[in-house]
Amino acid sequence: MPIYLFWGEDDFSMAKAIKALETSAIDPNWASFNCEKISPDRSNPLTDALNQAMTPPFGSGKRLVWLVDANVTHQCSESTLAELERTLPLIPESSILLLTTHTKPDRRLKSTKLLEKFAQFQEFSPIAPWETKLLTQQVQKFASQIGVKLNSEAVEVLAEALGNDSRSLFSELEKLRLYTDSDSHIIKGEDVSRLVSGSAQNSLDLAKAMRAGNTALALGLVAELDRIGEPPLKIVATLIGQFRTWLWVRLMMAQGERDDKAIAQAAEITNPKRIYFLRQEVQSLSVEQLAATLPLFLELEFRLKQGANPLATMQSYTVQVCQICQK
Repeated sequence: MPIYLFWGEDDFSMAKAIKALETSAIDPNWASFNCEKISPDRSNPLTDALNQAMTPPFGSGKRLVWLVDANVTHQCSESTLAELERTLPLIPESSILLLTTHTKPDRRLKSTKLLEKFAQFQEFSPIAPWETKLLTQQVQKFASQIGVKLNSEAVEVLAEALGNDSRSLFSELEKLRLYTDSDSHIIKGEDVSRLVSGSAQNSLDLAKAMRAGNTALALGLVAELDRIGEPPLKIVATLIGQFRTWLWVRLMMAQGERDDKAIAQAAEITNPKRIYFLRQEVQSLSVEQLAATLPLFLELEFRLKQGANPLATMQSYTVQVCQICQK
């Protein structure tokens, strides 16, 4: 299929996919002639992209036409729709038309429905911090691509330390690959803890301080995260994920569940061995306390998105969560 639509906010993963598409299609000797990147500031970028895609490639290989920040799946005039209907079925196999956008396509639009008939859609959205199974799968996928062998504990530590930051994950795995002294060397969790410093780890320290009701320590960590420039919404996402995990574990304990595998499955934790430690962490808190924190985090996220002062707002809600956990 010569037409692709990539969408989502994970710029690093999308860039890797675009590079792979370019490498597979373009003859490097003819890249300057057959690789066209069209920016949205042109007078009519979509028409330019369609015209370029209809042009046969020079020399060997295929032609790649990349339309950046395409808005055709968010708004589309009748004339543009007619142009798409006329051109998309005629794009030759010797060309690849790539459209990229950060925003999820509006599947109600006729233009989006038309593209779905001719294009391959691929999503590049960051994994939600509480999707621990998907995070560990991403670690395993990247490790396989790079050629790094990790044991299950190392996978867990990386997923916890770096969260959904795919760029940092890839970079740290490259570092770990240089650390290994042979192809058969298996990296352990203790190796990752010693060599990888993840920003998500600082947010997890904040979550632990909140859970313990240690207001002074928690406020100090908020100030430190602000000092190093950690995005507040990213911090909140990590906090939501961690408190959600604690809530699931505590809820299963309250229901009398003793099987660690069953608890791990409910909490979407890949390694059931973690349940022993999670039990210890939440035994002093009630289900009601942990459940009461999540609406506060969602309210905090909403206020930050509305433009509230990041540091002051984070401090205010940190105190409230600590007070809940102190009761």
